Amino acid sequence: MPIVSGPRVAVVLKGWPRLSETFIAQEIAGLEARGTALEIWSLRRPTDTTRHPVHDRVVGRTVYLPEYLKDDPRRVLRGWLAARRLPGYAAARAKFIADLRRDPTANRLRRWGQALVLAAELPRSVELLYAHFLHTPASVTRYAATIRGLPWSVSAHAKDIWTSRAWDIAGKLADCDWLVTCTAMGLQRLKELAPEPDGDPDDNRGRLQLVYHGLDLAHLPAPPVARPRRDGGDAHDPVVILSIGRKVEKKGYDDLLNALARLPRDLHWRFEHVGGGALGDALEAQAARLEIADRCSWLGAQSQQQVFAALSRADLFVLAAKKAADGDQDGLPNVLMEAAHQGLPIVSTRAAAIGEFIEHGSNGLLVAPAAPDELASALARLVRDPELRLDLARHAAETVRTRFSYEAGVDWIASALGQARVPEARSSEVRAAE
Repeated sequence: MPIVSGPRVAVVLKGWPRLSETFIAQEIAGLEARGTALEIWSLRRPTDTTRHPVHDRVVGRTVYLPEYLKDDPRRVLRGWLAARRLPGYAAARAKFIADLRRDPTANRLRRWGQALVLAAELPRSVELLYAHFLHTPASVTRYAATIRGLPWSVSAHAKDIWTSRAWDIAGKLADCDWLVTCTAMGLQRLKELAPEPDGDPDDNRGRLQLVYHGLDLAHLPAPPVARPRRDGGDAHDPVVILSIGRKVEKKGYDDLLNALARLPRDLHWRFEHVGGGALGDALEAQAARLEIADRCSWLGAQSQQQVFAALSRADLFVLAAKKAADGDQDGLPNVLMEAAHQGLPIVSTRAAAIGEFIEHGSNGLLVAPAAPDELASALARLVRDPELRLDLARHAAETVRTRFSYEAGVDWIASALGQARVPEARSSEVRAAE
């Protein structure tokens, strides 16, 4: 067992466990392995019916807050009655009212109600709050931490950076102890929104940190020793093109289907997709209209074991990421690193921060986002050329091993969490109120 050190941490998540957020589970398991005592406070109950093995490595307790305040009004009322007696309640309420004036929505009220429950029910042993995602989880965490007089920190990722309002982000950056984010592009955006610190204008350099998610290589299955040298010429042994991701606009599956439909007639291929999402029916209907439905397999959300089985039987990996109409976009999808680790060549786009991992022509092929013709050309090139696939895959796997192991990032977060200390005066006030 690891030696527990530093303060006990409450990790605030949107949902736990979630199949699509293995990077969070991986980080939490890594923090526990380094001796961080933590517990999980989830804003939602799980909707996935399966779990990844990494979820079972996490031993800290999980507490579910009321997802909707009407679900448990008595618990919310108890939370309010307890929280309003705590010394930071007035300051937190002032922040909430200021936010509500700018965002008069039911979602904002729900965040406040969840924060009241969180602040009231946190055990005295918790000395620090740490949120994953800068939007809803960080709002709940910010209010609750203010009520309890506790320091809090946050990990920002993709949608939360690009779709949150500037004023909302700026307020959180002013309050949090530190923030980590997983792409250089996201970090630059946050630095632009961060309020000028008092004194040293470079102070935000220490508070805002780039920490790539990376992969926990020790807990991943070994890649296949060798892959078939398919070249698309055999109708009985087609090249397997794989994509893994949620069926949402920013993943670009409509563009990918259009690209697949434009592949040369003499190429033999089969497409597999792993992942859930709201656009499932629309994508299957699109595949039927394009007359490629018989070549497409929609496998739905899968366990980690099934995901790696799909990676093992594929010949190449594709992700047609783009910016959605509402501004949502990917950061650096972990699935690209997983595909590279498993020895797959990658075709993707220059969207978001993908270029921070893939260098065109060296460890993958990149095309413009929302450009099905370019995507079709890149796919056709890799389908026909097993030697190129092997070369790109080899370099991508080396990039993962040398630059995207998660060890350094988790070490930094564990150290930052371990150094946090609640102000003794505020801690005494909270104990007196309790």
